[in-house]
Amino acid sequence: MSERKDATDATRAAHAALAASLPREDVAERANAERGFMGTIPDAAIGGAWSMAPYAFLAGERPDTVNPSLWRQAQINALHGLFEVTPGIYQVRGFDISNITFVEGERGYIVIDPLTSAEPAAAALALIRAHRGDKPATAVIYTHSHVDHYGGVRGVLGDGDAAIPIIAPEGFLEAAVSENVLLGNVMNRRATYMYGALLPRDAKGHVDSGLGKAVSFGQVALVAPTVSVRETGETHVIDGVEIRFQVTPDTEAPAEMNFFFPGFGALCMAENCTCHLHNLYTPRGAQVRDARSWSRYIDEARTLFASDTKALFASHHWPRWGAGEAARFLTLQRDLYKYIHDQTLRLAHHGLTSLEIAERLSLPPTLAAEWTTRGYYGTLNHNAKAVYQRYLGWFDGNPANLHKHPPEEAGRRYVALAGGAEAVLASGAGAFAAGDYRWTAELMSHLAFADPGNMAGRELLADALEQMGYQAESGPWRDFYLTGAMEAREPKPASPTPRQGAIAQLFSLSGDNLLLALSVRLNGEAAGRETLSLVLAFTDSGETFEVAIENAVLHHWPSEDAPDVTLTRETLVRLVLGQTTLAEAGLQSDGGLARLLPLLDRFDFWFNIVTP
Repeated sequence: MSERKDATDATRAAHAALAASLPREDVAERANAERGFMGTIPDAAIGGAWSMAPYAFLAGERPDTVNPSLWRQAQINALHGLFEVTPGIYQVRGFDISNITFVEGERGYIVIDPLTSAEPAAAALALIRAHRGDKPATAVIYTHSHVDHYGGVRGVLGDGDAAIPIIAPEGFLEAAVSENVLLGNVMNRRATYMYGALLPRDAKGHVDSGLGKAVSFGQVALVAPTVSVRETGETHVIDGVEIRFQVTPDTEAPAEMNFFFPGFGALCMAENCTCHLHNLYTPRGAQVRDARSWSRYIDEARTLFASDTKALFASHHWPRWGAGEAARFLTLQRDLYKYIHDQTLRLAHHGLTSLEIAERLSLPPTLAAEWTTRGYYGTLNHNAKAVYQRYLGWFDGNPANLHKHPPEEAGRRYVALAGGAEAVLASGAGAFAAGDYRWTAELMSHLAFADPGNMAGRELLADALEQMGYQAESGPWRDFYLTGAMEAREPKPASPTPRQGAIAQLFSLSGDNLLLALSVRLNGEAAGRETLSLVLAFTDSGETFEVAIENAVLHHWPSEDAPDVTLTRETLVRLVLGQTTLAEAGLQSDGGLARLLPLLDRFDFWFNIVTP
């Protein structure tokens, strides 16, 4: 069951057909990625948090188990080290899925987007110090509210909160908490699929994420900004460097901003323009993004900055140089998202559903001829569905789909309709032999949910998902398929002690955001008719809150009343996670807190995805 398979004839034929349709190879694109290289550390090896050594296989010939277009992107994303964007601005790429950028100021380095975790961020800071001088970080800029752009901030601040400005777009903290804390467990579990975290790094496993190589595995923190950028046109002088900001809410992130350095002629496009088609919906799960706003803000950046731009860089991938190339790139990216938006709505007006639109839509010849519009991360297929969902929701209007059975109930009925498990298996095997892996996977998924103990069905499901992964041009699609195949073959055993997903950021939240995060842990069924009220005082932050349960809902409000319970935020997190007890924390074992804690769920990170 655990054996990974080779590419089939159908997969090899699919690769050959795709290769024949790809744009003409542009050597300038690879030259852009290599330009300005200054040095690196061997294999970008950073303790247990990051290493490029497992990707040495990318130096060889493309194997049949990898899509030819994704192989090209994977090879470029394997470049790593310190690169000069323009004199005074430098990027470390290939130390994480994202880039960290350093701008030389009068006293030290302005740090843009300190990666996902502290260890790679610290290694990047050490690398630029080795090449450009041992100077301090004088400011941090978060371009937006995704964890790979702020989570490593401790690596550049050190152990304590350094007295330097941390600059972010208005709404950053609210957006970061909403996505990475309120949904942390489920989103991070799905992210293990999307980024291939559990897959071997080899030609039958994870090769690339499209957006970058992979996500680092170090220490993650959320340190709140001290300066919020509220309006386009704001100009700040930071460590002697003038920066002109453009706020771009509801684009690639709910809170995001681009900015221009007049003294360097350099434009940072955050994650709004990168060298591929991005996600309007991210398969790990997040709010659907606004393609129309995204396109409009790219056009605004083009108008505001392109004519003065000598170098355009972003928080992923490699830069571009020259005002003409900057304007051309921004135009392509602008039209890419507007095309998907407009054409999806056009087809919806003709009565097509999201599934039908996704199958029909293709890029126009001018956009299809570009490498930087290809679906290495987002795909035209699922982005069209995202536009449909944003405007029309999950329901396609067909009443038969208004109240469908959940997977286990539907699976049993489909298997019975087909004449039993053996009949479903025979149909699935026939579809697999014909190279129809999508239909094989659909049939075998029904069988897996109807009868998860049917190992022959699970093996065929895995084989179909595996071939779909080999064929995928999108790094996340490949990783989803291959991780699903792996877990269909070798399901994870139940956790005796559930691993709590995404807990690192809980310890750095304000009291207000911590209690907000706990509200989604309240088990409404267990709370039932329970009512509760207590006053919590956090000694480490000086905050005091009234906490109440009513109608199976957990509320909290700032309070000036005398506290019923006094503790630190860390102690409360440890109590909720079961890492300590009331007695061990020196707290009374009766009263409101003792009644509250049993009503708060502990989430098992390893919930099943491809089986019930």
